[in-house]
Amino acid sequence: MKVLIVTYYWPPAGGPGVQRWLKFVKYLRDFGIEPVVFTADNPYYPTIDESLVKDIPEGIEVIKCPIFEPNNIVAKLKKSEAQKSAGFLDPNPSFFSKILLYIRANFFIPDARMFWVKPSVKRIKKYISENKIDAVITTGPPHSLHLIGKKIKEELGVKWLADFRDPWTSIDYFHLLPLTKKAKKKHFLLEEEVVRSADSVLMVSNHAKKKYENFNSSINVITNGFDTEEEIKEDIILDTKFTITHIGSMNSERNPKFLWEVLSELSEEDDVFAEDLEIKLIGKLDDTIWQEEIENRNFKNVSRIPYVPHTEAKKYQKSAQVLLIVVNDYPSSKEMIPGKTFECLQARRPILAFAPEDGDLAEILKETKTGVTIDFSNKEKTKTEIKKLYKEYKTVGLKVNNIDLNKFHRKSLTKQLSIIIKDLTTQ
Repeated sequence: MKVLIVTYYWPPAGGPGVQRWLKFVKYLRDFGIEPVVFTADNPYYPTIDESLVKDIPEGIEVIKCPIFEPNNIVAKLKKSEAQKSAGFLDPNPSFFSKILLYIRANFFIPDARMFWVKPSVKRIKKYISENKIDAVITTGPPHSLHLIGKKIKEELGVKWLADFRDPWTSIDYFHLLPLTKKAKKKHFLLEEEVVRSADSVLMVSNHAKKKYENFNSSINVITNGFDTEEEIKEDIILDTKFTITHIGSMNSERNPKFLWEVLSELSEEDDVFAEDLEIKLIGKLDDTIWQEEIENRNFKNVSRIPYVPHTEAKKYQKSAQVLLIVVNDYPSSKEMIPGKTFECLQARRPILAFAPEDGDLAEILKETKTGVTIDFSNKEKTKTEIKKLYKEYKTVGLKVNNIDLNKFHRKSLTKQLSIIIKDLTTQ
């Protein structure tokens, strides 16, 4: 059995977008499925991580199709502005950024990779005419890739699975876009068309699945996960200070304001706590958070570290006293499970999460006994949990007695995927 996987993100792309299907591809052969990867030839990747190339299985066929991206042109015109606009989250955009954002939001629907749809369909149709393919899989974002799958199904009748690594209209930044009524309506219509048209749909959370169930009866949930331990030559030594470590992007809407307030208050109340505390922020950090929440407070030990390769990030996870996970505070946050959640589980360090207490992330932490979830506005609970963690750190040492983690291993998840694919192709 052979499947064609259409993905924009592929090594050497860095960040969370590449991990899901890179790992599925790594294990699909173990379950009798041969993956063929279709990806962009000259993509615009905000981050590069060459260390991920080693995870590509030997002999995997990778087809690359040239892509025209407005991001490339904009980047050449003004690199810093392009980086801000690419994230849709700049809290203090310049006039140039506002214009770019308006154009991208209203003219590039569903996203700026829309120009890749037509050449990709042409290239894939030719490939399928010369090779037997049992199913086509598209993964988004960028959600324009689902339009490729929709077109291939319509024209060739090939079975099609649409994978939503992140939601479409309920993604964290969607409500921040300066969308016209017409553009917003088009997004919702396209989203519904994709979900209704796909032979099978894959989601990463149960709350996301519930939202789409009226459109398609064949929706499955496969979360993200963690992979086999990378070889780390040096021994990992637990941080001696009371480190609270966040790895990944932290923007203006992914900002645990009460955490900073509580840590500041506890530092003022207790000199020993102030000396013991160390905050580590690794990855892209919004400048407003740094300036307004960190710099002007009385923290004695703060480390601000830019993006690091995946293996390096895992070292920070394993050495942390406490791992911090924050989801964006927005209407659909219950369905959000950050990809790094599962590697935090694997690190076996206590997790402090700021997210809805009745959301999918909270359920996972509760089931695995790996951490606590605090609602965005619950300052009292934040203070109570920080004190509890600090007391344990000072007395017996912090540790996690986790349970039932194996189901989140990438190979176990790929087994679930293989069953879905085989069921799809036998319908």
